[in-house]
Amino acid sequence: MMASFGDSARGHPRSRGRAWSGWGSPLLERSRELGGGPDRATLEIIGVICAVAGFFVLGIVLGPVAMVCGWLAMGRSWSGARPVQAVVALVLGAIDTLLAIIWLASATGSGYGMF
Repeated sequence: MMASFGDSARGHPRSRGRAWSGWGSPLLERSRELGGGPDRATLEIIGVICAVAGFFVLGIVLGPVAMVCGWLAMGRSWSGARPVQAVVALVLGAIDTLLAIIWLASATGSGYGMF
């Protein structure tokens, strides 16, 4: 009789022993307990950095990124305790986006068109 490789794993392709599957991983279970995804403090910092950088370059892109990071850092709700940096990221991101839209609208006014 010939023994074949992998007979034991064929019945259970997503066994707990595989490192790539994530099934039964202590890190995956811990991230589910904590709410998953990036840490809120990390999102706050990323949001504030994007908001400040948005005043100088690519405000139309970095403003919404800052708003999303601020919103996710606040826990996707307006109720409860709100971290100051998350609110700063959200507000500055909104100002970035608004200023970028105003700048784009004024740049497409008369005299700057193709015709």
